[in-house]
Amino acid sequence: MGKVYYISKNVGLGLLVLGVSALATIIALSIAYDKEKAKNQGRPGDGAADSTSMPTPPATLFTPKEPWDRYRLPDSLVPVSYNVTLWPRLEPNADGLYIFTGHSAVVFKCVKETDLIIIHSNKLNLTNFHGHLAKLSGLDEVTAPTIQKSWLVVKTEFLVLQLRSRLAVGATYVLYIEFQGELADDLEGFYRSEYTEDGVKKVVATSQMQATYARKTFPCFDEPAMKAVFSVTIIHKRGTVALSNGREIDAADGVIDGMPVKVTTFEPTERMSTYLLAFIVSDFVSIQSNQNNNLLIRIWARKKAIDDRQGDYALNVTGPILQFYERYYNATYPLSKSDQIALPDFNAGAMENWGLVTYRETALLYDPIVSSTGNKERVTTVIAHELAHMWFGNLVTLRWWNDLWLNEGFASYVEYLGADYAEPTWDMKDQIILYDMYKAFAVDALASSHPLSCREEEVNDPAQISEMFNTISYNKGAAVLRMLSEFLTEPVFARGLSSYLNTFAFDNTEYTDLWDHLQKAVENTPGIHIPHTVHDIMNRWTLQMGFPVVTIDTRTGSISQKHFLLDPDSVVDRPSQFNYTWFVPIKWMKTGVEQQQYWLLQKTDTNSLMRVSGQDWVLANTNVSGYFRVNYDLENWSRLLSLLNTNHKALSVINRAQIIDDAFNLARAKIISTTLALTTTKYLSKEKDYIPWESVLRNLNYYILMFDRTEVYGALQAYLKKQIQPLFEHFRTITANWTRVPSGHTDQYNQINAIGIACSMGVRGCRELIRGWYRQWMETPNHNPIHPNLKSTVYCSAIAFGGTEEWDFAWMKFKNTTVASEASRLRAAMACTKTPWLLNRYLEYTLDPTKIRKQDATSTIQYIAQNVVGLPLAWNFIRARWSYIFQQYGKGSFSFSSLISGITKRFSTEFELQELKKFKEDNLHVGFGSATLALEQAIEKTTANIKWVTENKAQVLKWFTEASK
Repeated sequence: MGKVYYISKNVGLGLLVLGVSALATIIALSIAYDKEKAKNQGRPGDGAADSTSMPTPPATLFTPKEPWDRYRLPDSLVPVSYNVTLWPRLEPNADGLYIFTGHSAVVFKCVKETDLIIIHSNKLNLTNFHGHLAKLSGLDEVTAPTIQKSWLVVKTEFLVLQLRSRLAVGATYVLYIEFQGELADDLEGFYRSEYTEDGVKKVVATSQMQATYARKTFPCFDEPAMKAVFSVTIIHKRGTVALSNGREIDAADGVIDGMPVKVTTFEPTERMSTYLLAFIVSDFVSIQSNQNNNLLIRIWARKKAIDDRQGDYALNVTGPILQFYERYYNATYPLSKSDQIALPDFNAGAMENWGLVTYRETALLYDPIVSSTGNKERVTTVIAHELAHMWFGNLVTLRWWNDLWLNEGFASYVEYLGADYAEPTWDMKDQIILYDMYKAFAVDALASSHPLSCREEEVNDPAQISEMFNTISYNKGAAVLRMLSEFLTEPVFARGLSSYLNTFAFDNTEYTDLWDHLQKAVENTPGIHIPHTVHDIMNRWTLQMGFPVVTIDTRTGSISQKHFLLDPDSVVDRPSQFNYTWFVPIKWMKTGVEQQQYWLLQKTDTNSLMRVSGQDWVLANTNVSGYFRVNYDLENWSRLLSLLNTNHKALSVINRAQIIDDAFNLARAKIISTTLALTTTKYLSKEKDYIPWESVLRNLNYYILMFDRTEVYGALQAYLKKQIQPLFEHFRTITANWTRVPSGHTDQYNQINAIGIACSMGVRGCRELIRGWYRQWMETPNHNPIHPNLKSTVYCSAIAFGGTEEWDFAWMKFKNTTVASEASRLRAAMACTKTPWLLNRYLEYTLDPTKIRKQDATSTIQYIAQNVVGLPLAWNFIRARWSYIFQQYGKGSFSFSSLISGITKRFSTEFELQELKKFKEDNLHVGFGSATLALEQAIEKTTANIKWVTENKAQVLKWFTEASK
């Protein structure tokens, strides 16, 4: 599933820095596609979620007495094929409910003797056949046992059939069931999405099966290893179009129960998992192209969106990305068509349903006039992520959800390769550092982090499965697999991958199967040497949490590693069989010259080549290819800082960003001084590149969050104003006084940073510029003079500097826009106002799905909380309405955990800590669902923040005061 972007990259860029005077703060860029990479929230499927929680066994051990009390299916039956017919009603019935009806016949084989049939079914009303909920028959002259009794188990979501005699091992049977379900607006299973076009309300029946929602659509063996072939028929209203995984093979008009309908039949699917099924009925239209191999590629969306050419860009990049993966995997795309559809309501960022990929509108549609560079990049990376799954995840599927990290981490890594192929001038491969590695570091440096891999028995019920879709699975997974590809070399990595995919096509695996094939590729490649097997090296990165800080003393050549924790006083309760030691591949350079890769295989070692003196310097982890941080002796730090100040381009863009990011995090962990970290920013007045600036802003964001309600902020603001002024003037010059767009992809991002920071820090002329643009738009509402790249920053700043008139204009535009990315920008910008009553009204709007879509409610609350004026309002709001919010979003939403972490980011006082603890205590009876660990981490982070502020406030104030002179 795609990563979920709780705060989209585009919106993040636009709102990057607004100080207290502007009432918003740095909003970190995230790629929760919805990098949803969401899904989400992209990715589930990809719904990238931003949760950091890990499934943990219940405190009290419950031993199920009966097979149907367990969450896992027995291994006695194996599905072979399904024949599924669904009929969604796009108008409400007499009770005001939208429903769907259907019937299914599953052919299954008995592989172990049993007198039970257990199959998943959740929230479906099943037809009673003479006292039983299903019909059973045998195939190939096999006589089926009669059903003694049948019943539903709500807790484990099973339909159970007790038979009068046993099924015969090796025999094949058919189970026929008729059912009815609600086409609800809960964004799960077969659900309802609504939108308005030309004043007319439209209803779409669509689906989201990952991870455990296929059972809400029809009774099925709903586990990823239970692969089968699916033959689908959809009955739907005439004038609508039906889509599913396979290509349409027949569509005929008919009359059923007196209603004129169309009956659409689809080709049987390949052998696949239930979570990859998709069913959609809508009045959408499409654009299409045919590849040389007769592959049909279509982009589907609302008619207005297609007419406005919002699907053209996605269609243009899909073919090249598919061709890239065919070569990369050395495996042909296995289906006859590739449909991609943009949905008005979708919880994740995107979902990799085989042959019918579903997206949030912001992840698939790009308006050539209204959308920004950030919107375009997001469309490219999300498509690349989802299409990577067509082979890795769909063709070859991990056996159980405990291995989700490999599926999502892999797609989160290779999406950069696919996007780089589609847009080679964007330098996409560098951006994984910002959007995956740094994001993973932030979570993995906590004492409450968890390993990538966990035991199968730790992931059982649907809630535990949902918790797997988190930062560690997506972002750390991507970073660790990138490191593996780097030390094996990409050609060896790709050969092992191709062998794995071709060996296990249409089957299921465990992650160690990939290690086996990569190891064979190593052994078959002359000249490739690694110090241990792929298994032994990777076990240390996947079976223990965290990552090392590698310390190099250039005076002696000594080198050591230690588990890196942001709070060195925290206690790690999770033991490691490897004693928190890693096999660390270190690429490094000496005084600008690349050296031979070095492996640190123990806690301490010596490498005489790393001993330097005089003007020579050492830089480790070049290209940031390894998942670790680096510390040096003070003399080498001094030489690197001197190099930044005198000739910063002697270091790559990525390594300049790395020096800054490592220094700030080492300082937070008390390994180096805070003043040393702050000194890494002194050269910034000469820096013009995006990635180093982005690294600085993300790290100074912590200082802003900790100090923007204190006297330190004034000195910080003065210093950052001094450092940003040359960048602001640089972009004013190269854009001919803001009338042109910088040519470089990342330069366009840095222009956004320059304007956003300059305005919030009070650079002369910036606020007047912003106000002028926004006022011009208000005076000519049908002509927006603001360049799409700058809209997020301009909207937010103008609303912050303005009043009710500016806010109401944005709301009017938000309600009327037909471009999803524009709506997303405006929704975020309205949270920037400094007027408390407007913010409180906006919070109330999040409870009304006619004003703020359900999929956007939690992220809107987070936007408001990131405004320093909005923080106490949002905190009071969720405390007062926790029971309702939990019921609405706390059980299935992948984005729910980020609500707690987002609102508590600024907490840094003893009073706030006590409020947080009281909130936990007061709501134990309600529960916290997938935000349970997020709440614990909020308490952990708040405690650490209090300590850090106490220890650093005085010296930080002194440093900024002196540096701003």
